[in-house]
Amino acid sequence: MAGGGALAKDTAQARLPTDAPTTLTPLTTPPTVRKGDMVYRTLGRTGEQVSLIGLGGAHIGYQREEQESIRLIRSAVDRGITFLDNCWDYNGGASEARMGKALQDGYRQKVFLMTKIDGRTRESAARQLDESLGRLQTDHVDLIQFHEILRMEDPDRIFAPGGALEAMVSARQAGKVRFIGFTGHKDPLVHLRMLEVADRHGFRFDTVQMPLNVMDAHFRSFREGVLPVLAREGIGVLGMKTFGDHAILDHALKNNLATPIEMLHYSMTLPTSVVITGMDRMEILDQALEAARTFKPLTQEQVAALLARTRVAALEGAYERFKTTTQFDGTAHNPQWLG
Repeated sequence: MAGGGALAKDTAQARLPTDAPTTLTPLTTPPTVRKGDMVYRTLGRTGEQVSLIGLGGAHIGYQREEQESIRLIRSAVDRGITFLDNCWDYNGGASEARMGKALQDGYRQKVFLMTKIDGRTRESAARQLDESLGRLQTDHVDLIQFHEILRMEDPDRIFAPGGALEAMVSARQAGKVRFIGFTGHKDPLVHLRMLEVADRHGFRFDTVQMPLNVMDAHFRSFREGVLPVLAREGIGVLGMKTFGDHAILDHALKNNLATPIEMLHYSMTLPTSVVITGMDRMEILDQALEAARTFKPLTQEQVAALLARTRVAALEGAYERFKTTTQFDGTAHNPQWLG
């Protein structure tokens, strides 16, 4: 799930480096369009223009009162966020149900709506999509993604005869989905295998979602292993786990490594189409919007400085627990979701 964060005290740019960071693959920040206080990018080769900040779906189910969730979602849309993230399994379906209510009264037409399904078989994937559409109160989602591609065998199951891809291609033909992608947070090798298996089957994903944060560059790096491939192929990049479900953020704040705004600006500087972040209360929404308002791509020197400061903490993956533990692996704890 996308991470929420503590409030930023300032919007300072990266400080001078204290050590030499790992040599990085050169990457180009995509063209960005500013409209008011929000910034927008094109979602890969889909041609869709979406907000560079995306509203994370998991955190929309954390509020005690449903109306608070609805106010958060509508406030985000009113202030320029158009990309909405969700998933069939978030908070037992409550995240989708709350988002569905928030998208009534004309809000559905203002957003690019994404959700995810866990099913690996045609039957389970089709059922989960229909349940998601019902909770979201819509006849289609703009983007459906295969969730938690964590295991090397996940691509084989999805692309097998009777696998989940068949259901999503049929759903696309029926107008229930417009674009198809996948997500994962475990290891870049699994992402690369998913892309390889897709290519072998003559299929091209529209989007890929993965962790992109100030520690990722140093440990089992999606930035290094996957991002250059996606940029070359014109696949829309959805960044997540900027704050590592608080673990990265808390360590960075405690040790004066980076502010929340710096961390968001780092992810926004990469060739991402959207940086999805959790916003569980209005103050965190304000923080994300401030990151958009003040955004300008970090220079190479600023990126080097930021990554130099995080290098020692990042080397063993201690703060990227989604990579090193099963704590965030919903389908590992609930294998029945896979079908």
